[in-house]
Amino acid sequence: MFHVEHRQGSLDLFILYVADQGRARDFYASVLDVAPSLDVPGMTELPLPGGGRLGLMPEAGIHRLLPGLLEGRGPRAELYLRVGRPEALLERALAEGAGLLSPLGPRDWGEEVAYVLDPDGHVLAFARAGRA
Repeated sequence: MFHVEHRQGSLDLFILYVADQGRARDFYASVLDVAPSLDVPGMTELPLPGGGRLGLMPEAGIHRLLPGLLEGRGPRAELYLRVGRPEALLERALAEGAGLLSPLGPRDWGEEVAYVLDPDGHVLAFARAGRA
């Protein structure tokens, strides 16, 4: 998990590097229950709960920009979403093929959170909003 705080701006776009842009688009559109705001070869963007956008960029394209970046596999990012109904997003994520890492439950920092692994191996967390 990370927290970004800006005095003169906000987190606008969080990009995940994905193996299959179409598969990732379909997964996140279904889980978040939103339509892409942009869907062109090389980038899909979807609105995130609470503002900002999620970008999905094919790994093949990022290899040309940043050679060697993805040599090691395994979780490369965690998308931590504070939402009103984490159960609903967890259920949709599992139905779309996510792997359950940890069921919804209380965490040491005062929030209830569930963790899944998306089809590209990114950790996706659904936290109950307002419990921090």
